[in-house]
Amino acid sequence: MHEVGPDSSIPSDALGRAVIEIERHVSSAGWDQPAQLFALVPTSELLAAEPQLAAELGADDASQPLTPVAQGELPGGDDEHLADALARIEWPDGVSGCAVAVERIVLPASAESGADTDAELARLAGSDPRRHEVRMVAAVLRDGDRFGAVRLRTHDEDSAVLTGVDLVPTLCQVLSLTFEPTTAGGPGSVLGGTSDNEEKLP
Repeated sequence: MHEVGPDSSIPSDALGRAVIEIERHVSSAGWDQPAQLFALVPTSELLAAEPQLAAELGADDASQPLTPVAQGELPGGDDEHLADALARIEWPDGVSGCAVAVERIVLPASAESGADTDAELARLAGSDPRRHEVRMVAAVLRDGDRFGAVRLRTHDEDSAVLTGVDLVPTLCQVLSLTFEPTTAGGPGSVLGGTSDNEEKLP
């Protein structure tokens, strides 16, 4: 695998474009989906180093600077275990970034402050009329850049998706754990990897 060198440059808007592509891809399958993990690979690097794989993934040109490669469902991707699940991932050098798509129920801060225990918070999340079901896509690059998108189930249109650098900071911070040095390898290899679910987004 050809490594991404220090001179590799990714356009400043590439991460945002990849997040929007991932969010629309996930949304096309509807709601009530498990957490899903994606690797972000520089398209030019993929074309140069792995042309056959690039063809299989549909990355036939570099008009999209980053190619999202689906790694499939993320086991343990619920609220309680997401950080642990991501901490077990270790990416090869050819991966410049990664993204995760998760669905969550969010409550107003006032409602959360009224819950004394996790059980009480879970009960409120299931019954509070002010709750919102959302899909969040968070993405980070190895160099620290981050971007997020949020879609509300009650406003399920592409035009209503919120996007921004600081939109889902906690999720981005957790996702950055996948680029932290570790002594044990994880299952997150995308090129020459271990997943049967790798695919380029349509």
